[in-house]
Amino acid sequence: MFIKISSRSIKNRLPRLRSSSVATTKRKPELSKNGLRQCFRVAGGGLLGFVVSQLMGWNYGVFFTVFPMFLLGMVPILNGHIIRQFLANISINVLEVSLVVGLLKHMPVVMTLAVMGIFLFRFNLMAKGPLFLFGANGVLTLSILLHFASYTNVDLSDLLACNLVASGLAVFIAMLMHTLFPDVEARKPPPRVTKTSSQIRHETLMGGLTATLSFVVFQVFDLQGSLSAQMATILVLFTLGYSGAKVSAAKRAVGTLLGCNLALLMQLLLYTQSHHFLLVVLLYWLGLMLFAREHIHEGGGSGIGFGGMTTLGILFGQSLGPQQDLVYSALYRFSSMSIALVLTLLTLACLHFAFNRWTPTRLPASNSP
Repeated sequence: MFIKISSRSIKNRLPRLRSSSVATTKRKPELSKNGLRQCFRVAGGGLLGFVVSQLMGWNYGVFFTVFPMFLLGMVPILNGHIIRQFLANISINVLEVSLVVGLLKHMPVVMTLAVMGIFLFRFNLMAKGPLFLFGANGVLTLSILLHFASYTNVDLSDLLACNLVASGLAVFIAMLMHTLFPDVEARKPPPRVTKTSSQIRHETLMGGLTATLSFVVFQVFDLQGSLSAQMATILVLFTLGYSGAKVSAAKRAVGTLLGCNLALLMQLLLYTQSHHFLLVVLLYWLGLMLFAREHIHEGGGSGIGFGGMTTLGILFGQSLGPQQDLVYSALYRFSSMSIALVLTLLTLACLHFAFNRWTPTRLPASNSP
């Protein structure tokens, strides 16, 4: 038995087959001119901070690697308002940490209440909008400084001095990168979001209480080597909501996993040649470029690209040396980060449910997941 197929039916099916094959092989769109410039800025800034800290032999290399990434990656432009926010925040952070740790370290309960007040103030600024960078940078930097400063074996003056130097260097690097790779086209300002007072209270309390709880947990369990996990719990809070935190946490986990695997691959390629600094710099820059490209494609924020970049920055800034290897550091960071993110999401879910049952902190119906 023969089945007759008309030529017209074949011609009608060919476009469908072609379109389906094109859809399955569709790749990400190329970066725009501004996106490509920002990609070079982020990767170049992160590399320059790492190189300077390694050549100078400064402590706390994570400051020098992460701060330029934050300033160049989270904000696509640079102007006087942004620089003033960044530098003012660093100056206030040094004063806050000096007073809180120096005066209240022997009173854990009072110290925790003071830390909670500081975090609530920062998240309130983030929820309102105009000073979002000031609040976000304050929360991230404070969590790192308090994490280190609360341990007795840490020299507080050295910690704060390295933080100030790294912050000033980050501003200089950002200005240099924007000079070398300026935007080709003018960027449109982000749209302003109007929020109700109850939504601002909801976001402020969720962020401040969760950040405080993260600080307490890392202190009680003496998790001095889990900086990456604590940073992950803070970065997912930048979405200012439970629904956004779920998406951010998943992307952060994927980015950290990719960053750890890439760091391990780099060590396999270097093997016993990690003392050749030029080889380390080359591989580190290539890794930053890879994640910076993904970060630009995601449209900014704490996603897969930014998670991979900061993971590389922490691993290379703290764990890379002739007598060190990244295997244990990478595996430990990913496992601790995964546990920390799951606990953070559970906390956010409980707070979100509780605050939505109270009228002064209830989200509008359009914002509820």
